[in-house]
Amino acid sequence: MTDSVFKRLKKARKDWTRSLGEDIETPSGRRLAWVHFNLIDHAYLRHLWTNRYEIAPGVFRSNQPGPARVRAEARRGIRTIISLRGNTGGSFRLFEMEAAEEVGIQMEFARLSASNLLPAEEYIALLDLFKSVERPMLMHCKSGADRAGLASAMYLIAEEGAPFDEAARQLHWKYMHRRSSKRKGILYFMLQRYAADTANGAMSLRDWFATRYDPEAITADYRRSRGMKPK
Repeated sequence: MTDSVFKRLKKARKDWTRSLGEDIETPSGRRLAWVHFNLIDHAYLRHLWTNRYEIAPGVFRSNQPGPARVRAEARRGIRTIISLRGNTGGSFRLFEMEAAEEVGIQMEFARLSASNLLPAEEYIALLDLFKSVERPMLMHCKSGADRAGLASAMYLIAEEGAPFDEAARQLHWKYMHRRSSKRKGILYFMLQRYAADTANGAMSLRDWFATRYDPEAITADYRRSRGMKPK
């Protein structure tokens, strides 16, 4: 009974999020979107806590910025923002895009997951995006902990030539990421697999995703390592 109620509430929240993904032009739509952004997307927690760090010269990571922070990023010289939450509906996307357009920041989108491995094409697309965007740039997810950590580690490996141990520090409790989490620990596990696969010979991260990466096998190995049931 409890699981059923929880699932219904979760679905209702997702449906509400989707319903607020189309309108901030009307006064009523904007008010509802602002309530959603602050209460459901937890923007009220991010007014002072930004989880913002520079990971390489001109490259920053953070949690989801609101309009005021987007304008502040423009004043700091940021030219591109990459949202790792995907180009989907939602109050957070609408307010961010509106503010970015206002101040001349280029918005780009990539889709990452905090707890599941995605098809290789999703990661390759992000690596290609890193090479094409104008810097200084900021990348973010919702809390700046998990997806932003993975993307930052990927950036350091692919663009800065950082060794695994250095890059993997982007997935750390300092940024509110918990490697011990059964759901989110898979991100670090995937990077460990890349390091192991390339220990005896150089291979770019992009080439590894294109030729060696197997999300199903890595997920199965991860679940066995944590004593979890196979999916």
